[in-house]
Amino acid sequence: MTGTATRPLDVDRVRASFPALEQGVAWFDGPGGSQVPRPVAEAVAATLLAGVSNRGTVTAAERRADAVVTGARQAVADLLGADPGGVVFGRSMTALTMDLARSLARDWGPGDEVVVTRLDHDADIRPWVLAAERAGATVRWADLDPATGELSLDPALLGQRTRLVALTGASNLLGTRPDVPAVAAAAHAVGALVFVDGVHLTPHAPVDVAALGADVYACSPYKFFGPHLGALAADPALLERVRPDKLLPSSDAVPERFELGTLPYELLAGVTAAVDFIADLAPGTGTDGDSDAGTGRRERVLASMRAVEAWEEQLLARLLDGLGSLGHVRLHGAPARRTPTVLFSVDGRTGAQVHRALAERDVYAPAGSFYALEASRRMGLGDEGGVRAGLAPYTSEDDVDRLLAAVADLRR
Repeated sequence: MTGTATRPLDVDRVRASFPALEQGVAWFDGPGGSQVPRPVAEAVAATLLAGVSNRGTVTAAERRADAVVTGARQAVADLLGADPGGVVFGRSMTALTMDLARSLARDWGPGDEVVVTRLDHDADIRPWVLAAERAGATVRWADLDPATGELSLDPALLGQRTRLVALTGASNLLGTRPDVPAVAAAAHAVGALVFVDGVHLTPHAPVDVAALGADVYACSPYKFFGPHLGALAADPALLERVRPDKLLPSSDAVPERFELGTLPYELLAGVTAAVDFIADLAPGTGTDGDSDAGTGRRERVLASMRAVEAWEEQLLARLLDGLGSLGHVRLHGAPARRTPTVLFSVDGRTGAQVHRALAERDVYAPAGSFYALEASRRMGLGDEGGVRAGLAPYTSEDDVDRLLAAVADLRR
């Protein structure tokens, strides 16, 4: 077992903040939604109980609501390296993408082209496909190598009529991390916008929207310890050029005009708490004890996420080695760069059967295609998919060993 001295992350300290871990379960379903640390739940409850009104400047409750919103925008900006003036909140990443696709497509027409990939979650495929179809634009597909799980983007897909390229920062099914900056550079060279689905990347790596080349970056706070909602980050100047559907009396300012109805203040308070929690993950990055309290939150987030990435790489190697040694297990895909996400099958059992058998041992690793339907089909797994084991910063060596032991017991 790996000793604590070699850990880039104090996982015992991290785990102590998660009440759900007290249930004795080994959680591997983080790609579908992480567990929630105590400070996030406390922030949600405190906001609900403090007394809030609609945003304003007259009463204390109005000012409190406004502070929650502006605080959450800044928190997401610090997490992603984005401009807080371009941070939009919505019910989910899917809803935000659908709304944006409809708005952008007003400027598309016959002859225009949109590029999507077979690696992506359907939330970064179907909104663009539907919008293109309604506009009479053409959809072009970047392929997926079923042997490796790597994205293959033929440069011939891009041309002067390409209006947008949508791709994932990391596959939620296989963990594949495509070369987003290279794709973005090629897209920008022909004048296309780049939309990056960062839902699965954000919990596992430091994110810099500008370095990725993303014109728009979308993520889901409930995948990185926060509440259930979606967030989108873009250059405010880009958002100024987009005219979404909205109610007549609602604000026409950016980013508010993209947010339909009253925002969930308690959830936004939870988002801020989640980013603060992330900023305190790595030793010496917190605001208590002998840590450097003067270090900005963005710098602390980057330091913490570098530690998370290193820790999860250690655990991923342990998991891949263990599963690879089991003759009755088949691993799907072998991307060169990946998040700590593994898709596998067990001989003689369906994914659903494996899911249930593991759950009986208090090991939670779900099965399916997880809305990455195009990727699952391209990998030869059909709509059923496989069993997915996703690691998180609170995953321990013992969790990995419990999963390996449980899968080993499933020999035909």
